[in-house]
Amino acid sequence: MTEAALNVVSFLFLGFFLGMRHATDADHVVAIATIVSRERSVWGSALIGAAWGVGHTVTVMAVGAAIIVFGVVIPPRLGMSMEFAVGIMLVLLGVLTLTGMARAGGAAHAHAGAPGVHELDVHDHVHAHGDYLHRHPHGHGPGAHGHAEEQTPLARLDRSGLGRIALYDWLRPFVVGLVHGLAGSAAVALMILSIIREPMAALGYLLLFGLGTIVGMMLITLILSAPFTFTAVNLPKFNWRLRVASGLVSFSFGAVLIYGIGFAEGGLFTDAPIWEPH
Repeated sequence: MTEAALNVVSFLFLGFFLGMRHATDADHVVAIATIVSRERSVWGSALIGAAWGVGHTVTVMAVGAAIIVFGVVIPPRLGMSMEFAVGIMLVLLGVLTLTGMARAGGAAHAHAGAPGVHELDVHDHVHAHGDYLHRHPHGHGPGAHGHAEEQTPLARLDRSGLGRIALYDWLRPFVVGLVHGLAGSAAVALMILSIIREPMAALGYLLLFGLGTIVGMMLITLILSAPFTFTAVNLPKFNWRLRVASGLVSFSFGAVLIYGIGFAEGGLFTDAPIWEPH
């Protein structure tokens, strides 16, 4: 191989490893930790990470191709709006997680107050209704469970149109990945364009960058899911605390991003926004 070809191959491999590094950005880890906190399977967590990575790669490729091939220039307010969306998404993920945990805590108090149910009889473990495997605080006395089999979330979902969507479980991480890709795609594309002038080589770099991001996020979700998976069965109270912590971190991190991008000096909603893609 010629020296030029070796340089191109080396740079493409660099894109793959930089993509893996990109997956470890703080906002990415916070978002995926909040999502994976509900997962009870290590393999399922890896698939969630892959779905996030695919969504991220789709957006990076789309926006990057527009910049590299067609010379599209992203206005500062649009670029900042894409990054601002990440903050909103993190706050939303945190709220959804925390409200879900609040419902679980409320269910425990409701069951404990049911006639004939002693507070000490209320507990939390994985149990089944037919093929529906789930967990929540409950007892085994009359009226202590909290819902009938036909009122389980899966039963309701099966009766809806969403139950017929094969990939519904991975839709949420995919959409989160799309939003994260919007926030970082301009910076990645502009960095490549400053180094690689050949459009096809630059797009090849973007693709390998995306593949690296997918692999990196799969590894991260495997690591993050371990404590949630272990404590879900062995330490349910500690698992509850972990999930609350993930929701609080996501909400707080998103709120900081919203302020920094939207309202700080040079922010999106100021008179003179200053955008530095990163």
